[in-house]
Amino acid sequence: MIESARIRRAGPADARAIGKVHVESWRATYAGVLPDRVLIDMSADLKASQWRRTLLRPVSGDAVLVAEVPEAGVVGFASCGRAQGTSFGIDGEVQTLYLLPDWQEQGLGRRLLCAALSVLKRGGRQGAFLWVLAANPARFFYEAMGGIRIGEREEELWQTRLPEVAYGWPDLSKLPPACRKKGNADR
Repeated sequence: MIESARIRRAGPADARAIGKVHVESWRATYAGVLPDRVLIDMSADLKASQWRRTLLRPVSGDAVLVAEVPEAGVVGFASCGRAQGTSFGIDGEVQTLYLLPDWQEQGLGRRLLCAALSVLKRGGRQGAFLWVLAANPARFFYEAMGGIRIGEREEELWQTRLPEVAYGWPDLSKLPPACRKKGNADR
């Protein structure tokens, strides 16, 4: 079924599915990392509303992508665009990349990341980076995808200090090897 998965640009009609993926992936990934009340209080409806606003008012050069599987619908998403805040001299940023837990470790994360990097490259971005919580095992995925550890910071969120790690792809003129394989670019 993964072979028939499609990576495509999201539209406002995808907001509800994106909100669901956002909440479910956070609850699975950050249990024991974030305060329980934060995860319990998360609402797929609230996240859907936030994503709908984003999708209705797109920013030039930004993109929200979804991984869609026949008979399962949207099972993951990523967003990317112009670098925000600390950029390490890199002009593109992957802001989010989440998959439903049952769809992880099947190649869809790779395809979403490759699609986001391709979108940034086609949009004229020279490089890209992302932030990931240090306690998130996905950081090893970013290393396997050729991301270079380029920074660290501590964020104060929900009265909790959370260490984060930045991974970068400073030169998008040559995408990571895993992105050069057939089927790993967005459509």
